[in-house]
Amino acid sequence: QVQLVESGGGLVQPGGSLRLSCAASGSIFSINDMGWYRQAPGKQRELVATITSGGRRNYADSEKGRFTISRDNAKNIVYLQMNNLKPEDTAVYYCYAGVRLPHLTWDMDYWGKGTLVTVSS
Repeated sequence: QVQLVESGGGLVQPGGSLRLSCAASGSIFSINDMGWYRQAPGKQRELVATITSGGRRNYADSEKGRFTISRDNAKNIVYLQMNNLKPEDTAVYYCYAGVRLPHLTWDMDYWGKGTLVTVSS
């Protein structure tokens, strides 16, 4: 099967930066979309950013200009560079990938277990 493993979360002061990474491994033929979602306490999971295999990016309005998503297609890794972090960015950040398995003709959705980002002084 396929596993997504996130890393890079932690505690950071307001105005600080973090870079999240997510590596996909397993029986992967190809990956189309990869991205990041987040879920704050008491709130629903929401989109942060996505990126296609061709590099087309989509951001939530609240992250535009502060967050940058990128990916290494050869290594099946997606990154999220987060700058000028705010307390409201505190959440569990989940990695997402739309994976084409070798024996299928459609993409399967996979999620990581999440990494906690806490922005606090």
